[in-house]
Amino acid sequence: MSELHRNKPEFRNINAFVDLPTYRLPPAGWVSILHRVSGAFMFLLLPFIIWLFDTSVSSEISFLKFKSAFVAGLWIFPGFLIQLITLGLIWAFLHHLIAGIRHLYMDATHSVTKEFGRSSAIFVLTLSIGLTVILGAKLFGLY
Repeated sequence: MSELHRNKPEFRNINAFVDLPTYRLPPAGWVSILHRVSGAFMFLLLPFIIWLFDTSVSSEISFLKFKSAFVAGLWIFPGFLIQLITLGLIWAFLHHLIAGIRHLYMDATHSVTKEFGRSSAIFVLTLSIGLTVILGAKLFGLY
């Protein structure tokens, strides 16, 4: 057996509680995982998204009902929770869109270098969080 193989660590049984907390995921890994999470989040809340769209465009009365859901609440949910869920949907949409464009760009141009993956992942995270903060400020009435 060569010297290289003797010094190389061998992982046969990985303990999720011991090994995974010490593992540092690169930014591209975070973007990839969050892309899947945001897609699942939007899929699971699709009935809420359809209700938001339907009540916002049906009539003036339904639009007032739509606006009051963010203040007075909806069913058993307080208005603040509706705003937080909507803010989560805003983030999910923005992140999924920007990360999807990143993936399409990387596929089309074959830009799969480690440095480009890192820099584009940081750009995706920064842009999606920054736009979410701006739109969240509008949602919560800060401007």
